[in-house]
Amino acid sequence: MSQDPGAAPRFDLPEPDAFTRPYWDAAAEGRLLIRRCGGCGRAHHYPREFCPYCWSEDVAWETASGRATLYTWSVVHRNDLPPFGGRVPYVAAVVDLAEGPRMMTEVVECAPAGLRIGMGLTVGFRGPEGGVGEAVAVFRPGADVGPAPAPGLTGSDPRD
Repeated sequence: MSQDPGAAPRFDLPEPDAFTRPYWDAAAEGRLLIRRCGGCGRAHHYPREFCPYCWSEDVAWETASGRATLYTWSVVHRNDLPPFGGRVPYVAAVVDLAEGPRMMTEVVECAPAGLRIGMGLTVGFRGPEGGVGEAVAVFRPGADVGPAPAPGLTGSDPRD
């Protein structure tokens, strides 16, 4: 569905193409897809038509478990681009999927003070908002998937 011509421009909407359409269709069904190489066996994300490790074109879609650990994050307190201004503060994050790939995302349903490097997370999906755009993967506290972080390692909000 296209955006209302009178609406403010949206900078958060993905632009699916024929190659990424399976990813976005799965997201609309509440499933996270990754790509796995048939040559070296490694999984990767974001979706590519070749393996970024061995350059093989023998890659296929695979449903991910939806489990991840928090690698790092930043609390965004100001963003003037629509619709982000209405979401502040929000947590922009990088997570390590249980299958191995690292993914940029947002952590939801958790106060920034509750975030810890290595904490278990579970995928969820936001959108499409108002029938416009695609469902996008976000993560919330949940699954315990990784080793405990080294002592003393936590992220922080520089305003704390």
